[in-house]
Amino acid sequence: MSDIDKTNTENEIEAGATEAPGNEQATGGKASGWGSQEAAGAADAERIAALEAENADIKDRMLRIAAEMENLRRRTARELHDSRQYAVASFARDMLQVADNLRRAIESIPAEARDAGNAGLDSLVEGVEMTERGFLATMEKHGVRKLEPEGQRFDPNFHQAMFEVPNTEVPNGTVVQVVQAGYAIGERVLRPAMVGVSKGGPKPGAEPKAESPAEPANSNDTGNGAA
Repeated sequence: MSDIDKTNTENEIEAGATEAPGNEQATGGKASGWGSQEAAGAADAERIAALEAENADIKDRMLRIAAEMENLRRRTARELHDSRQYAVASFARDMLQVADNLRRAIESIPAEARDAGNAGLDSLVEGVEMTERGFLATMEKHGVRKLEPEGQRFDPNFHQAMFEVPNTEVPNGTVVQVVQAGYAIGERVLRPAMVGVSKGGPKPGAEPKAESPAEPANSNDTGNGAA
């Protein structure tokens, strides 16, 4: 090999040695760039997950608040309804004495006097009965209704048993006599009806001794206290 060729070869080797560190730096820079992108992607994913969790928490709290507001609205509406419906309870309870007196006035007239055909007495009785009907209609307009328990099953929520009446023809515990009328306002009892209750009859719901076992026990037995 000539001196010229040897010199060229040495120059190429030196040039290659000089370029090698540059290539390593380029490769390292490319790897460093990918690492930065991966770190940024991971940070974005964490940020998105945190926002989604925060959004779910806010949505849950909003649903709870909406449910609480709906419950509050219903409770307020119920309280307003009850306050309107039961505001006259005390006044109505005092007015029941008027209804009792009207009924006593009508029942105090002997049957013989009614049958006598006295025009004046008949007009008086008719006037008192009309007054009673008007009074009850006005009370009912304000939510107060008269209980009609006779023939129905005794209900301790609306009736007060005063005595028992032996009666084998109706189911045991049936109201057979009303001593004093009872009244209710809305779903609450204003004054329980004082009643006489049957005893000695079949148990409520028992089938009667009839030819057709398919017949119901007793139409009166379907009642469940005062409406």
